[in-house]
Amino acid sequence: MSSTSASPAGGVDPTPTERVHDPKKARRALWGAYMGTSLEWYDFFLFGTTSAIVFAPLFFGGDDPALATISSFLLFGVGFIARPVGALLAGHFGDRIGRRTILMITIVAMGVASTLIGLLPTYETAGIVAPILLGVLRFVQGMAAGGEWGGATLMAVENAPENKRGFYGSVVQLGSPTGTILSSVIVAAVVAASGEQFLEGAWRIPYLISLLLVAVGVWIRLKVDETDDFKEAEAAKAASPIEKESAPVVEIIRTVPGRLLVGIGTYLFGNAGFFMLTTFMISYVTDELGLPSTTILNAITWGAVAQIVCMFVAGKVADKTSPSAVVVVGYVIAALVAFPIFWLMDTRSTGMITVALILGLGFASIAYAPVGTVLTQLFPVKVRYSAIALSANLAGIVAGFMPALAATILVATGGGSTGPAILLFVIAVISLGSSIIARILIRRDDRQGVDQIGGELLNRK
Repeated sequence: MSSTSASPAGGVDPTPTERVHDPKKARRALWGAYMGTSLEWYDFFLFGTTSAIVFAPLFFGGDDPALATISSFLLFGVGFIARPVGALLAGHFGDRIGRRTILMITIVAMGVASTLIGLLPTYETAGIVAPILLGVLRFVQGMAAGGEWGGATLMAVENAPENKRGFYGSVVQLGSPTGTILSSVIVAAVVAASGEQFLEGAWRIPYLISLLLVAVGVWIRLKVDETDDFKEAEAAKAASPIEKESAPVVEIIRTVPGRLLVGIGTYLFGNAGFFMLTTFMISYVTDELGLPSTTILNAITWGAVAQIVCMFVAGKVADKTSPSAVVVVGYVIAALVAFPIFWLMDTRSTGMITVALILGLGFASIAYAPVGTVLTQLFPVKVRYSAIALSANLAGIVAGFMPALAATILVATGGGSTGPAILLFVIAVISLGSSIIARILIRRDDRQGVDQIGGELLNRK
């Protein structure tokens, strides 16, 4: 039942004893990973939701609204520069001392940074200090998010039954649309309730709510144990002769640099496509199409609901077929709908805009469901936290500047949607090509008997 396999991809993952699966522990780990990730992404996406409608007019001086919007989007991108830093730190210590401790730190850091954003002075009262402080707190948000996703994914997948790891990985990914719904609904509700008072101070309410939400997340994660794979790796390390170990990031670069590049490309659309369809689209609909912010916020909410449904189904299908096959098919769909999304937006019809977001956040997000499981399959357990965190967050550097790039292209092309649509299509094609290579590598591991995921070798098809 168990085996010790030499891995051409960078190491040996010994499994000296047969694992006794604990369903209760697995469900508790899954619930903790999902809830904590949802609350983390609420905070992170809230910044994107308010970038165009709040930060552009309140935190940047000058009389050019387009320049203020681009400046706000650039500040939004700061969070993505910070994410690899958070990934490196969290991955290093997560692969050394465990997943659980690091996840407690990331969720507290995110909550404190978001709450402080809600207390910041604006440009009118603090001048240039206001955007500087906003940038610092955005950097902290980015570091927290960078360490969060990889650890939460491992918390769920490494505790999951071997035949349900595709589904468990997809449930963690549901934290993204859940956070989107929370941020969009709360902002829309505050806008509706406060009216013209929103920019005068009511915008702070969603950020102050973060403190309560994160307290709930901490309470949930206190009940979660360390993962089975990490415990087995630590036991194997203790049983082996003592050797000086390289830092996980050094080990990744030394042994699996090619797989890291594949992982970055495979995850790219999950980040970049999402923020084009949310953060950039909020600006496009309100500034370029001249529609009220509630139109796009409500459409994003419905799109996130569709995303949850599509990702839930995709996770189930991934366990029946294979996670890598679902990711490939998902990116084919993402490429096909890139232009129709913008065509529907340009109708200025509330119904068509909602359909566009259902296509974009729903069907184009099929690949996002099992992508965490696919990345987990690419790397050996001893560097897995670092490797998947770096894959996602190096992709995030590019993704974070997609709204600013799309806005710049929009201005340069005279306001037409063709430029941003081409950008969305190119991102989907890059991820499609990378996911095909990832599938080839995973299938080759299966044929050679390499067990990257820990425990019993899976039939990943």
